This record gives sequence, C-alpha cells and structure tokens, in this order.
Amino acid sequence: MADLSPDELRALAEQAGRELEGAHPADVLRWAADRFGRDLVVASSMGDEVLVDLAAKVVPGIDVIFLDTGYHFAETIGTRDYYADFTDVRLRTVLPLVTVEQQDAVHGPRLHERNPDLCCALRKVEPLERGLAPYTAWVTGMRREDAPTRSDIPAVGWDAKRSKVKLNPIAAWTQDDVDAYVDEHHVVLNPLREAGYASIGCAPCTRPVAAGEDARAGRWAGRNKTECGLHT
Repeated sequence: MADLSPDELRALAEQAGRELEGAHPADVLRWAADRFGRDLVVASSMGDEVLVDLAAKVVPGIDVIFLDTGYHFAETIGTRDYYADFTDVRLRTVLPLVTVEQQDAVHGPRLHERNPDLCCALRKVEPLERGLAPYTAWVTGMRREDAPTRSDIPAVGWDAKRSKVKLNPIAAWTQDDVDAYVDEHHVVLNPLREAGYASIGCAPCTRPVAAGEDARAGRWAGRNKTECGLHT
C-alpha cells in the first residue's frame, strides 16, 4: 500500500468503513492484514488486552507497539511482558525521548499534576508518532461506549493528523461483548481489572471507578480532561 497516495488511502479507508460496519472484529483485522501486510501495527496500552489477544490469533506475528511512559503500573508492565513472551505478536516498546528524571529537571517534578496535557504530549503523543512512522495503518482498542468522545468512531477510518488508516475493530463491542470474549478465550487480563480499574493509564493519573461510574471516570479524575491526545 506504500504506492497509494494519502487521498487514495483515505478513500480506501472510508469505503472499508462503510462496508465493514457491523462486521466481526476478526473480519476487520483480516481485511487490514490482507491490505497492509507488514505495514499494519497494533497500538496497545495493555488496557485493551482483548484486542491484543484477538490480533495475535487472527494475524499471527503482527507488530504491537507499547508506549512505556515511565509512569505505568507494575501490573501493566507485567501484562505487556506476558503478551510479548506468550502470544504470537512482535511487541515493540517505545520510550519517550527523555526519562522522567530528565523531564523533571526541565519542567519540574510532577508535571502530570500541573500540566497533564504537556506530560501526555511528551510521554505518549510524541512516542506514538515515532512508533507509527514506519506503518501505513494502525489498530486501536477504542470502543464507542468508552466515552462520549468516542461514540461515533468507525471500524475503519482515516487518521487525518497522521495520514494513516486507523482501525477500531472492537468499536461496536459492548462491555458484555468484551466479557464474553474474555470468558470464551480465557484472555489474560491486566490484574488491575480486579481492583476496579475500568480504564488503565499512567499510575499517577488513574484511579479505580465506583459502581455506576463511567468507565473513564478514573482517568484524570477531577480535571476537565478525558483524552491523552493519542486519538485527537
């Protein structure tokens, strides 16, 4: 697909989005693997374990990139290591350009408290740009019911910011669908799930959610912030 122009890729993505609406996530991944081959990558925070499990089964050997912000829970790193070692994916860890200590020296300690947008930009968004650079299409674990900002995401769409095809194969899945897949396939989950973490990000900016709370209520709690910038 490297020979297609951005306009042609966008048209391809938009057509696929229409044709694959309602398709099983496995079929979306098969379509992407057929079209893009090694130019396809999954981006995972290891809070979307179902996606990684599914991708490993449908597209054995698929590339998976994990952004190690330096602030992850130990459980998240352990989950990454499990999928790297025991499933059929090629996992690449992408690091920020500076360590937490170097960032503290420039911006002061606990930047995530004072300016979470800048912290996310330095430790998530910029590493993602580098991680995605070699690829034509990328896959996320976003679901429409995750948050109001994601209610209309397509199964296949166009990432205009990066001029790449963006796939959200489990976009239409409900939590019941996710739970059913986990039970059927014995998916290994991030242990934080059992502690009430419905959406898992960096440790300083994530808390468990109470019964009845929105799944992303535990991200940047108390702030007018719902996204880290990866998908905007």
